[in-house]
Amino acid sequence: MAGGKASARQKMINLMYLVFIAMMAMNMSKEVLSAFGLMEAKFANSNVATTERNGALLADLETKGEEKPEEFALPAQKAKQVSIVSEQFYKYIETLKVDLLKGGQYAIVPETGKLPFEAMDKTDILDEKWFTGDRLTKGGDAVMAAIAKYKKDIKDILGTDVKYKKANENFDTLFDTSEIVNNEGTKKGWLDYHFQGFPAIASYTKLTAMQNDVKVTEANMFNLFLGNTLTEAVSLKKYQAIVLADKSAFFAGEKFQGKVVLGKYANVTPTKLTVQGEEIDLSKAIDSVGAAKLDFNVGNVGEQQIEGTFTFLEDGKPLEIPIVGNYVVVPRPNSATISADKMNVVYRGVSNPMTISFAGVPDNKVTASAVGLKKGTGQGKYSMVPTSGKEVTINVTATLDDGQKASDKKTFRIKDIPKPVGVMAGQDGQFSLPRNNVEIGKVGAELKDFDFDLPLSVTAFKFKVPGAPSVTCSGNRLNSQAKSALRKAKRGASVQIFDIKSKSSGPRIKPASPIIIELSN
Repeated sequence: MAGGKASARQKMINLMYLVFIAMMAMNMSKEVLSAFGLMEAKFANSNVATTERNGALLADLETKGEEKPEEFALPAQKAKQVSIVSEQFYKYIETLKVDLLKGGQYAIVPETGKLPFEAMDKTDILDEKWFTGDRLTKGGDAVMAAIAKYKKDIKDILGTDVKYKKANENFDTLFDTSEIVNNEGTKKGWLDYHFQGFPAIASYTKLTAMQNDVKVTEANMFNLFLGNTLTEAVSLKKYQAIVLADKSAFFAGEKFQGKVVLGKYANVTPTKLTVQGEEIDLSKAIDSVGAAKLDFNVGNVGEQQIEGTFTFLEDGKPLEIPIVGNYVVVPRPNSATISADKMNVVYRGVSNPMTISFAGVPDNKVTASAVGLKKGTGQGKYSMVPTSGKEVTINVTATLDDGQKASDKKTFRIKDIPKPVGVMAGQDGQFSLPRNNVEIGKVGAELKDFDFDLPLSVTAFKFKVPGAPSVTCSGNRLNSQAKSALRKAKRGASVQIFDIKSKSSGPRIKPASPIIIELSN
């Protein structure tokens, strides 16, 4: 992890925390499954890059072994052994991944070149292969045996030499398969805790992460044999302060919790630590490995920066090392997004409110575009005013932490404003009213059970009394001719108001359904 930024592996581990938070908040939505897929791709890419670097380190050791056999012949031999047993275990894990894909009948999607992450939600594939009741199957025992063999092989290579003691301890930690106490206080086996009941894409990602642990082990061993870890460094100037957040994203209102470390957890006591403009009490902040714990309120929603200085003494003089880090604050979830796939509808001519977000990505890194779509006020708030056509597609693009782009889209059907109903005195359809109420009453048009506030004003209608010709009226009240016809109607007669035309502030409105009024006097 040397350098000014966290390694790709550390970023992916941080992302794992965010995914698990999203799992709890979103109940395993497609976005969460997709996030696992993105994380798996990051681990896979890291494995490729680490393999290349490890190859270069091994080649360097072999060269040094030939040039300086008295110093490097034995380390080069040990490195070769590490490479062989690591490759064997790595390939074994790959067979587990292949079996998982076969069990779920998953394959690369030709259009995307990726696995169908959002469809890899089965939990029974490994459950049936590895677990039976509270015990492991032969398949599960085989997995644990393979891990145990790899651990033994590495430890046999290192031997009991005291200079490899720290490396042995770190390796034990990385591949610790002891029982784990869950949140309910129950002990669970390592394999059970990490794989039982998880969706296929999560298990596939964990297997790729285990392969990454193998590559990290190789890198650590090769550097050890080269002597890179024996001297630590000639000067602290070769190190940089690294911010390690407990999570890569925080909810609004949470406290930031994490650590600041110097290089590869260099056990060097600082003389001063300043973060976000405030000096930290070192007596309470520094742990046994020289890491400084951080505890402060996070900022507003969006990407935030961490700035400060680590001060050490070198050659009797203070040496300041800048602290540079970042984290993302996401809104605290307070609702679930539930939709019916066949009801994805927007209405023509009105402002349809919409909420658009991308799982795990702050709002300021998300863009959405479509005909009639405008950004509103608030996190993820938009409005859509469709005009023509039968469908509209909204395209969404998110910028991820590593600068890569992720995109998605959704298509909505465009529907016209429904036909309104005619009303008078708050009633519609067929009803009874006194004659005088009809004479002075207003004819209205309403959009019943319509979710949008769209007031309508009646511009004209026709009035019909039995035995008399219909009368066309302008506005929303009976004219003199219609009133005259009304006065001649008998008690109990049913008069009709139909062809009710209205207008709105926006779209064109269909004629309202008629009303039939029985005269009560």
